[in-house]
Order: sequence, then C-alpha cells, then structure tokens
Amino acid sequence: MNLISLENISKSYGEKILLDNISLSISEGDKIGVIGINGTGKSTLLKIIAGVETYDNGNIITANKLTVNFLSQSTVFDEDATVLEQVFKGDSPVMKLLREYETITKALERSPEDARLQKMLLDLTPKMDGLNGWQIESDAKTILTKLNIFDFEAKVGTLSGGQKKRIALAQALITPANLLILDEPTNHIDNDTVLWLEQYLNSRKGALLMITHDRYFLDRVTNRIIELHNGNLYRYSGNYSVFLEKKSEREELERAMESKRENLYRRELAWIKRGAKARTTKQKARIDRFEEIANSKLEVVEDKVQMSSASTRLGKKVIELMDVTMSYPDKKIVNHFSYIFSKNDRVGIIGPNGVGKSTLLNICTGRIQPNEGTVDIGETVKIGYFSQENKEMDESLRVIQYIKEAGEFLKASDGEVISAAKMLERFLFSPEMQWTPISKLSGGEKRRLYLLRVLMEAPNVLILDEPTNDLDIQTLTILEDYLESFEGTVLTVSHDRYFLDKVVEKLLVLDGSGEITYHTGNYSEYIEKYGAVVKKQQDEEKKNKEKVIPKEEKKKDKPLKFSYKEQKEFDEIDNVISETEDSISKLDDKINSAGSDFELLQKLLAEKEELSSKLENLYERWEYLNELSEKIEAQKSV
Repeated sequence: MNLISLENISKSYGEKILLDNISLSISEGDKIGVIGINGTGKSTLLKIIAGVETYDNGNIITANKLTVNFLSQSTVFDEDATVLEQVFKGDSPVMKLLREYETITKALERSPEDARLQKMLLDLTPKMDGLNGWQIESDAKTILTKLNIFDFEAKVGTLSGGQKKRIALAQALITPANLLILDEPTNHIDNDTVLWLEQYLNSRKGALLMITHDRYFLDRVTNRIIELHNGNLYRYSGNYSVFLEKKSEREELERAMESKRENLYRRELAWIKRGAKARTTKQKARIDRFEEIANSKLEVVEDKVQMSSASTRLGKKVIELMDVTMSYPDKKIVNHFSYIFSKNDRVGIIGPNGVGKSTLLNICTGRIQPNEGTVDIGETVKIGYFSQENKEMDESLRVIQYIKEAGEFLKASDGEVISAAKMLERFLFSPEMQWTPISKLSGGEKRRLYLLRVLMEAPNVLILDEPTNDLDIQTLTILEDYLESFEGTVLTVSHDRYFLDKVVEKLLVLDGSGEITYHTGNYSEYIEKYGAVVKKQQDEEKKNKEKVIPKEEKKKDKPLKFSYKEQKEFDEIDNVISETEDSISKLDDKINSAGSDFELLQKLLAEKEELSSKLENLYERWEYLNELSEKIEAQKSV
C-alpha cells in the first residue's frame, strides 16, 4: 500500500536550489536511507515529508489515516517534564491518555486512599485497553532502558545533551505511526545500543525513512536508498552495499553518454564553423539539433571532498602518559594508566556513554590535568583537535575569513602548495559560498568547514572526538582515505563501527571502572575476540547505574517502588509467559499436522509469528520488572 507520494516537489533557499522537481513514493514495508553531501537538502526533504516544512512547488498525496512520527535533529524539550512525561508528549489519543494515566497514578502514590482518584483510574482502564495503552507504556519503559535511561522520574532539564537526544529517540519509536522518519538516530548512542536499534527497526512494522552516516547500520536496516545530488533525486533498490554497486554503474553509464554527446557536439560544431546556413529545412533542423546537443550536457562529475594530506614534522616523542589517575567524586575515569603514543599510531577509544572517553582525550592534549601521574607532550607535537562541538566558530565571519585565520596556504605531502580558496573548493564550498556568513550554513556544512579549519593548521597529531557525528558519508569516506596517508598520530573517540574498522589499528577500551583494556586490531576484530569482555562491559555499566547512593542523598530521593499497574503486571507476567509458550507449542502441533493445506498453513504461521513477537516483548518486560524488583528489595535491605 502506498503511504505518501511526492510529485514534482521543488524547494529553494534564496538562490540555492535544494529540490528540483523531485518525485518519490513511500510504501508499507519500505526502509529507506537518504544519502547526500551535507547541505544538499536531506533534512529539508525529511521535514517536508513530515509536514513541518513548506515547499515551493509540487504536490503531496497521502493515504487515508496516514500517521507520521518524526525525530528531528533539534527537538524542543520541556525542561520541567519528567522523562516519561516527555516521551508521552504528542497529540495522538493514546499519548494524551498515557499522560492522563501517569498524572493519576502519581497522585494515587501520594494519596493511595483517595476514592476519587481510584475511580478515575478505574474509568481509564477500558480506554487503556482499547487503545493498547498498557503495552505502549510497557514498551516506552523497555525502550528507555535499552537506551540506558533508567530514571523515568528525572527532570529533563537535569539531563545531558546526549541523554536528551536518546529520550527524543524513545519518543519517536514509541509513538504509534505507519511512517517513522529519523534524522541521524545513531548520533549520541553507543555501539551496543546501535545494535539493539538495528534489531528493533528490522522487526518494526511500517515504513521507515532515515538519514544516518552509519554505513553498517544502512547495510543492515534499509531495503532502498535515495541519493540527493544538486537538487536531483536518484533511487536505488537494495541496501548500502547494493547502492554502491548500482551508483558506480549509473555514473559509468552517464560518463559514456556524456562522452558520446561530446563527440557528436564536436562533429556538429565543425559543420557549423564551415558556414552552414539555414536555407533548407534539412539544414535548419541540423542547426536546431546542434543547439539541443549543446544545451543537453550531462553533469557526471560527482561532488566529492578532496583532501591533500599535510602535516608538520613530528619528532620521536609524541604523547606519554605515565601512571595517570583521574576521578571525580562520583566516577573514576582512569586508574594508574600508562601509555606511550608513537608516530603513526592509529588509536581508537571506545566504551559506553558517560565513562570518560572525551575526558581521556583532554588529558592526552593537556586540556585537563590528571589527579595523579604525568602527561609529557613532545616539543614538535602540533595538535589538531576536532571536537564534538564547533564552540570556537565565530559565525559572524565569512567562510573564507574563518579558514584564512588558520592559514593562507597549505603545503601537501606531494609538495603542492594549495591556497585557502582552493581548499575550500575541494571541500565543496564554491567561490560564491566562500563569501557567505557562517551563520547561514547548514549544521553539516559547518562541521565540514570546521574539519577543514583543523586540517589547514597542518597538525601532526590529530585528535578526533566523535568525528562521524553530522558529517555526510562522502566526507567520511574521503576523511578515511586522508588518514591512511596522514604522516602523524591519530587518536579518535567514535561509536561508528565502520569508521573504526577503516581507521584504527589499536583500541583503548574504557569500562567505567577506571581500568583501560588495550587491544591490537580494529573494532570488528575486537568484537570477534572479546565478545565476553563486551558482555562484562555491559554488566559493569549496569552496576554503575545501580550503585548505592550516599546516605545524605538517599534521604532526598524518592524510594523506588512499583506503580499500581507494574505491581499487577509483575504478579501476573510469569503466568502470561507460560500461557503464551503453551499457545505457541499447540500452534506448532497444528502446523506439523496441516499437511498440504497451504491456506491453513499460511494462517497458522501468521498466528505463530504474532505470538512469537508477543512472547519476545513479554521476555523483555519480565527482565525489566525483575530488575526493578531486585532494586526495590536491595533498597529495603539498606
């Protein structure tokens, strides 16, 4: 079933054309990845489809009862709302009902004997049943837990930026919709959570449209790719790997067509120069054809970021960490850690969110002094720091002014001297764009500009903190190629598995306890060799989340306890799981005895798939409820 169709949609910002008469249809079961250079209009396209952005020309046709849920890169949060209240924000009937339910249950916790509140809760029960509210509430808590958000009553305003992004993702996933639109959903979540999100989206019914730079994620989730380029839209059936093959074939065909057109143009031009006159109908038609050939040039040159590797001479000593310890009152980052970085080292730092990866980077660069130990940085070291935020970017400057602050010229490793203007062109900033104020650039274009600024300073030690956030795939691909020829040391924090596999040769693994594990090899090799270590890392993370709160804080905090609905669900869930398992077992018997009755067999298999999905959700819910029960019992015993 077709959900939404875009017909000849156009969108411009000033003189910049983002979408030029594009058409697109999205059907049930489509899982579409959107690819393109930053600034080409990917996010704008998503906003138009989501109905939050207008378009200049064209038409959009939607199916009856189409529901769309959209995860934007810039979600507006209610700072005073609790986590659950934020997740349940929305105008759909079930979201309104869940907000009402949460309000009443909280009031009942304060006044459990209030008969009026009890009646209000009873009156809500049939409505919750009718709109599947209980399941959605349960799913919301399960998803938040999977996204490492455990305190559902925490105020949104007290959370970090990364935690807020994950709450916005949970809100998008839990809101019922038959078209889910996600703009960079893998930003701000760690590798284990990305794996969970892959599985969730693969099992989710309904259509999916998303932008992501995570190439493994695209490969495992999508079944269609659309590429935006110079206002045009190209469609490919298949995942990211198939897209690469088909795009190569398309570009080769376009090059062949353009070569043929140029040869024909040269012949016709020679005829014109010989003094052809439009005295006859035949000659006039040939002149018209010449003009048509001249105006039909195919643009086959693909926008690619070109980087010339350049660096300052680096001596033998780079960065040496000797017996370094760093801790905060509530967390130990590094515990007596020593490491000597050498020239041409390619080191990745990995671990769950919040364990101190960025802090370790700042210790290595001298931005943060450790509690104990020494950090010795070599005299010839020139650090280029590509941080998560463009904090030092003066957006009142024009693009070329910002780059020239770092350097007027860059001397590449092959001896070529490249001007700032030329480097900007290689980074897809046209001469006209170079005089644009930075404030008018898109978020992705600012990140690309910031990366060029770092490289224009010709560092010999590159520190990359989450470099894949907000950079498009094409830029990442060329950055990876650049780093292969870079004559210096690279130290990076990243959750992008593909980037880690391409770039790093060693890993430092943080687990939240202060201990750092060293591994030689890339990320995939680490996962293959240390699967058990990763599991331990996850367990340690849970322990950190569940650690005992100091007594003076404990008095202030509200004690954990089951809600009315959770207690009822906890008492009944074992029986429900058992009954569901029995039902699946009986279905298996029926399937085995169905013989050649294919119509019956198809019906039974559909029933089994539905029950199996229900059982999987029950298992996840059982795990959550039992973990909560253990926390409550542990709290009572303290």
